[in-house]
Amino acid sequence: MGHPYAIREIARQAGLSEATVDRVLNGRGGVRESTARSVHQAVTDLDRQRTQVRLTGRTFMTDVVMQTPERFSTAVRTALEAELPSLSPAVLRCRFHFRETGAPDDLIATLDRIAGRGSQGVILKAPDVPGVTAAVGRLVAAGIPVVTLVTDLPASGRLAYVGIDNRAAGATAAYLMGQWLGDGPGHVLTTVSRGFFRGEEEREMGFRATMRTLRPARRLVEVTDSDGLDATQYDLVLDALRQDPRIRAVYSMGGGNNATLEAFDAVGRQCAVFVAHDLDHDNARLLRAGRISAVLHHDLRQDMRTACQAIVRAHDALPVDPASPLPSAIQVVTPYNMPPEAPLATAGV
Repeated sequence: MGHPYAIREIARQAGLSEATVDRVLNGRGGVRESTARSVHQAVTDLDRQRTQVRLTGRTFMTDVVMQTPERFSTAVRTALEAELPSLSPAVLRCRFHFRETGAPDDLIATLDRIAGRGSQGVILKAPDVPGVTAAVGRLVAAGIPVVTLVTDLPASGRLAYVGIDNRAAGATAAYLMGQWLGDGPGHVLTTVSRGFFRGEEEREMGFRATMRTLRPARRLVEVTDSDGLDATQYDLVLDALRQDPRIRAVYSMGGGNNATLEAFDAVGRQCAVFVAHDLDHDNARLLRAGRISAVLHHDLRQDMRTACQAIVRAHDALPVDPASPLPSAIQVVTPYNMPPEAPLATAGV
C-alpha cells in the first residue's frame, strides 16, 4: 500500500510494534486480520490528520476511547479532526478506540493497554462504574491525563469534564415538553441508552424534577438498555407503545430516534412532541423532515478544542488555566435555526 509515512510513525499511530507493521505493509502474513485492519486504519488516520502531521511543534499522542453509537463517534471524530490545525504549534495525533456496546471489562482492558503502552492523554466517554473509575486512576498514576466527554466520571482522577450541564439540559427538555403539551392528555416516553452513563442519568433527573414542578400530573414511561442502537430500540419502544396507548411524546436522552419513530409508525400513532439530543446526521434529517420537534445541541468542535487544550496544558505546553472548563452552551435547535455546520446527509450518535 502506498503512503508517505515511516514505519515508526505508523506503528505509533496503530499502537503496534514496528516489526508487526512491517509484516503487514509487506504482505508477509503471520498476523491476525484484526491487526492488519489496525495498520490500515492507522494509515487512514494519518491521511486524515495530514495537516497536523506536517506542522512543526511538540507532538501529543492522544487516545480517544468511547462507548457510543457509531453516529456519535463519527461526529466526534469529524469535530476533533476539524479542530486539530487550530492547536498549532502543538501537534495532536489521535488514535481512536470506538465501540457501540459491550461489557465494561472490554473497555477497561483498552484503558489498561493504553496505560501500559503510554499516551499523552485520553479523551473518554465511558460508563460510570467502579472498574472504569479504577482504570482511569491507573492512567493518571501512569502520568496520562484523562478528560471525560459528554458524560462524567466525577469520582475518578480525571483532569476535567467537557460537555453540557446534563441536568440543566434535562430541565430544558421538560420546559419545552410542558410548553408544547400544555395540560392536555398523554404520557411521555423517556429513552435512555444505559443507566450507568452518568450524563444520561443526570438528564433524566433534571427532566423528572422539572416535570414534577411544572406538570406534576404528567406520567413518564421509561425505556432503557438499548445502547442507543436502532435494532434494540425499536423492540423496546414498540413494546412500551403497545402496553401504554396514552404515550404521545418522547424525550430521547440516548439516541435510536429512527427506531423510536418507526415504532410509532408501526402502531399507527403520531408522536406529538419529540425532543432529542445532538445534531448528528440522523437527528438533522429527522428535524428537517418535521419528525423531531427540537434538538438540544452543543458545539462539539468547541468541546473537542477544550478537551485537547486541557491535555496540552497538563503537559505545561499552554499557560495554566486554574478554572475548570465551563459547561458547553445548550442550544435549542428547530428546523428554522439549523446551524450551518448541521449534517446534510444521513450517516451512521
